[in-house]
Amino acid sequence: MTIKRRTFLAGSAAAAIASQFPIRLASAQDNVIRFSMPQDFTRVYTFVTAEYSQGQRDYLTLINERGGINGHRFVADVSDHGNDLPRAIEAYERAKSEGAVLVDPLSTPVARALVPRALEDKINMITAFSGRSDAADGSVFPYVLPLSPNYWTQAGLLIDYFRQVDGDLSGKKICFVHIDTPFGKEPLPILEKLAESQGFELLAFPYTPPGNDQSAIWPQVRRARPDWIMFWGAGVGQTVALTEAIRNGLPMDRLSSSVWLSESDMEVVGAAQAAGVMKVEPCVSGREPRLIQDILAEVVGAGKGAGPEDKVGTSYYNYGVMLASLMVEGVRVAFEKAPDGPVTGEWLNAGLRAITGFDAEGLIPPTTITPEDHQGGGQARIGRWDGEKFVAETDWFSANQDVVWEEIRKYSAEFKETGQ
Repeated sequence: MTIKRRTFLAGSAAAAIASQFPIRLASAQDNVIRFSMPQDFTRVYTFVTAEYSQGQRDYLTLINERGGINGHRFVADVSDHGNDLPRAIEAYERAKSEGAVLVDPLSTPVARALVPRALEDKINMITAFSGRSDAADGSVFPYVLPLSPNYWTQAGLLIDYFRQVDGDLSGKKICFVHIDTPFGKEPLPILEKLAESQGFELLAFPYTPPGNDQSAIWPQVRRARPDWIMFWGAGVGQTVALTEAIRNGLPMDRLSSSVWLSESDMEVVGAAQAAGVMKVEPCVSGREPRLIQDILAEVVGAGKGAGPEDKVGTSYYNYGVMLASLMVEGVRVAFEKAPDGPVTGEWLNAGLRAITGFDAEGLIPPTTITPEDHQGGGQARIGRWDGEKFVAETDWFSANQDVVWEEIRKYSAEFKETGQ
């Protein structure tokens, strides 16, 4: 799949043909709010980007079809940076020159490279499930907004869920199977601290990226006879891990992932065989949420969907809707605070950092973003695959945030001192 640079002005007849025309500059006088979404459609993040982007664009179309926010409509400038830093920086600079007030690169290396530019230019950069986990500290990263539970938080949530089920983790054994990259190793400090304080034994099993050969790892996990297993990768690493866990006879109801597990992964490994496996859910999966129903009726049903109808309601599609809804809520709050604008990065930043108790009509946990906390409270839930879909195993909850914020502040202080 090749995604060239396209601008989507949703919510009018222009939606179907916008990509055929040269992109024009957008200003506050245009009553247009430009979001730049240079993402990786072709190299590393292909397992998520298409569905995530589809969800974002469908939600923006829904809002535009309803008249936008305060008479302003949204332009989604979508392009493929291919996880290539020069291309991503070029896309960012182009977005800045064209008046974008927000950029969402959906890539850890790209986001990390763009942090100094976003901070200097006062352009809001969304780093959901990517980028720097310490960007949760809004006092140090005012224009970098995860708007989602970072990987330290996700690890803390899973450990607390294990504790809830077993009552006490003292003397228990937890295996952590992870890709041997900074992303895969990121939860280790949290897990090590929790192992010390809660008395469980932590066994880590790294595998070589991208993870298509884990045959030597999982027999070791089986022989360790763990009480719980966390597997931490993405794309092929996740499907291989799950396949090997099944092959080695490990109990699925004692196996859990971060947010990176999807319906597509279940199709690869066998939906029935994977029944019982769990993951962290930052939002509701499936088509039941009100917003997903509205998109099906008002966007897809009107022939204005951004991609295949059968992807509407998948986990990664809903992640896209989740983040787009938070972006739009930031705009709504910004207009409340400053009805006459001007529409700038600083104006939107004031709105994004004042989101209060927003739940996207039940799609996400009640989320409050403050100038200090860009993570939004660190809430999520545990979802379990029942053989056909992910179902809620818990209500929304947060856990171990004291340990998480020790780590956040440690690294944000380092960035503040060194710029790295």
